[in-house]
Amino acid sequence: MLSFLKQPAYLPAQTGPEADAKYKRMRLQVFLGAFIGYAGFYLVRKNLSMAIPKMEPLGFDKTELGFVLGLNAAAYALSKFLMGSVSDRSNARVFLPLGLILTAISMCFMIVPVQFIGADHKALAIVVMGVLNFLVGWFNGMGWPPCGRVMTHWFSPGERGTMMSIWNCAHNVGGALVGPMATYGAIWFGSWFYGAHEELYFLIGTFAFPSAVALLIALLAFVLLRDTPQSCGLQSVEAWRNDYPKNYSEKSERTLSTREIFFQYVLNNKFLWFIALANAFVYMVRYGCLDWVPSILTEKGVDLESAGWAYFVYEFAAIPGTLLCGWLSDRLFHGKRALPTMLFMALVLVFVVLYWLFIDNLTVVIICLIGIGFFIYGPVMLIGVQALDLAPKNAAGTAAGLTGFFGYFLGTFILANTVIGWVAQTVGWSWAFLLLIGACLLAILFMGLTLREERK
Repeated sequence: MLSFLKQPAYLPAQTGPEADAKYKRMRLQVFLGAFIGYAGFYLVRKNLSMAIPKMEPLGFDKTELGFVLGLNAAAYALSKFLMGSVSDRSNARVFLPLGLILTAISMCFMIVPVQFIGADHKALAIVVMGVLNFLVGWFNGMGWPPCGRVMTHWFSPGERGTMMSIWNCAHNVGGALVGPMATYGAIWFGSWFYGAHEELYFLIGTFAFPSAVALLIALLAFVLLRDTPQSCGLQSVEAWRNDYPKNYSEKSERTLSTREIFFQYVLNNKFLWFIALANAFVYMVRYGCLDWVPSILTEKGVDLESAGWAYFVYEFAAIPGTLLCGWLSDRLFHGKRALPTMLFMALVLVFVVLYWLFIDNLTVVIICLIGIGFFIYGPVMLIGVQALDLAPKNAAGTAAGLTGFFGYFLGTFILANTVIGWVAQTVGWSWAFLLLIGACLLAILFMGLTLREERK
């Protein structure tokens, strides 16, 4: 472990009114650091998707750029799992900003293969672009694990669902800003760098401007974040709130070795595997619906602008749905995650069926997309929370990384993008919708297999 990444030592714990006031203040500060920091990762995540329409006139085609996009997803899936293990043994205050800085630098250098190598040397440009976008995905995988670590150390199980649901909205906030930043970044700064070459203005708005903002956010996250309460001279959050999970012990506070994390608490935990498989099918539905909305609707004769608004309402509906799901898991289900996940996925299933049956009716389709977006992001969030609940605090990043790997690699890259696309192209959208219905049922099934363990 590099010395600057090592976890800070625990300080003698303070108690009393002053310590309580400090705890409350630090929790808000750390939460803001995690929220703002994670939103920053989404400013420099899938910016290439925004650039593709502008890159085609420059001589790059969709097939080549689609391959580059796929490298981002594959790298993110692997990194979220493997870097999660490093995160569990690192100082979250340093680990998260470091990942964001490296992501921003990699994203900014995406300008190089487009402007300085260009379509005249297309093979080299695509290789460089692929390497850079792989690095963007890999370094982006350093965002979730330290946030999971921070949330488990600063917020106890009885409140974690609510707080995680609020924090999880950070990716919606960050993702929503990418489009306006690409537009206004090009308008504000494009002429400074490219003069009359307006066809290149998008490079500043899509790659450089978001990267610069992400670097500032990394600095702000470093100022706000702290690794654990104990490193600040405070009690563990379980002791401070008197909110202990049933499997809590003093061992929960010690740093674990890589071998212990993987082989004692993660890889041999069958319930984490059930959650990971459930997550794969949840992500298959999430991106199987989201990524193919423009294609489905334009094939049905809907104009691209209306299809874009359908895409928007799907994402926007996620925020209240996520907050409601987290609140219900804490208040109504008393910290249980499996039952609300199963309930929300059952409601997703209803809207997927209606979407399929009324696919030619734009009004019904929009309502169904709102319904799917509202209910799907709660399970996305709660599966991550349940992974944190079922593993020791100091194995939280690896546990969440395992579920994330299944969600992004199996659920998104293979099932939602490759399989759904091939089935739709080969035998039609009806069969694709049948796969989405099957994915909803399998997600409910695998979550059901964790019910007994969660009751314990």
